Amino acid sequence: MPSRFWLILTFIVAFGPTRAHPETPPKLLAVVLDQAIVAKLPAGASTIIIGNPMIADVTMLKTGAAMVVTGKGYGQTNLIALDADGAVLLEEQVRVLPARTVVVLQNGTSHVSYSCNPDCMPTVQLGDDPKSFNDAGGEISSRNSYAMGGSGGGK
Repeated sequence: MPSRFWLILTFIVAFGPTRAHPETPPKLLAVVLDQAIVAKLPAGASTIIIGNPMIADVTMLKTGAAMVVTGKGYGQTNLIALDADGAVLLEEQVRVLPARTVVVLQNGTSHVSYSCNPDCMPTVQLGDDPKSFNDAGGEISSRNSYAMGGSGGGK
């Protein structure tokens, strides 16, 4: 029995005491690539900061009570809200996820995406083969230009 006591004591000394109340993990906002969500802001928020604007974009609404978070690239970054005095009111992680309606065809190093909702049509996604990305992107740009009353520029 005494050897067990010394073993436990050695373990406690080696690894130290643990916290009775572990830190709460930061809140996670999940947003789909090329989509936006509206999230609440704490009262008094006057400034919002996004860690990596290539992953997500954030815009405070005029009322200051909410913000719009838009997924711009895959990955995870942080978001901080400050009050007028610079005190941190909110710290959250923002994770940008792929759309669930996208089917990816992989052929060797070639990567082509199709949006399937319910029919599959070519789409552009980060990581696509440059040729298919440019071809589909050009078609989308031409279509949008026609819809806005432009000449479209076609191929």
